[in-house]
Amino acid sequence: MTDDDTKPVRKIPRKVTPAYLQRAAMAYLERYSSSAENLRRVLRRKVDKRCRLRGEDPAEFHEAIDEVVAKSLRAGLIDDTRYAQARVSTLRRRGGSARAIQAKLAAKGVDRSTIADALDGEDGDEESAAHAFARRRKLGPYRPGERAPYRDKDLAAMARAGFRFDVARGIVDAEPDEEA
Repeated sequence: MTDDDTKPVRKIPRKVTPAYLQRAAMAYLERYSSSAENLRRVLRRKVDKRCRLRGEDPAEFHEAIDEVVAKSLRAGLIDDTRYAQARVSTLRRRGGSARAIQAKLAAKGVDRSTIADALDGEDGDEESAAHAFARRRKLGPYRPGERAPYRDKDLAAMARAGFRFDVARGIVDAEPDEEA
């Protein structure tokens, strides 16, 4: 602030155009893998912000956003099936449960049937994912030192991660030499 208490002038962004939307979509897809619905949400957020700063109605650009998403689908830049398969594979390796994976993909706008197909086609099972999760978080047989006082906490952590009780109990109660 200066002595005359004037606020700094905020630069008004340029008008939203189809070319801007295409560039924004390409810039996003260069950095991130995305589902069609997630790309639509990202572009809508960008348009909403620009329109708010310009005092315009963002609803008039929704058709242009849908056009850019459709063009990206036709070009093969986004593919929900491929995206879901890649995310399932990554999340399983990191120790993600089927429930957690379903929730994450649903939040990204992938439909249930695509999620179910991706989970069915996955090589890893729930038990190997639970082992990976326990290993990463040092739960159960992977916990150094005394395990008994932490059994309930370990079970709770596995439950919060979305693993069924029988799978979690099997992992937490396993002997340290069984983990290999």
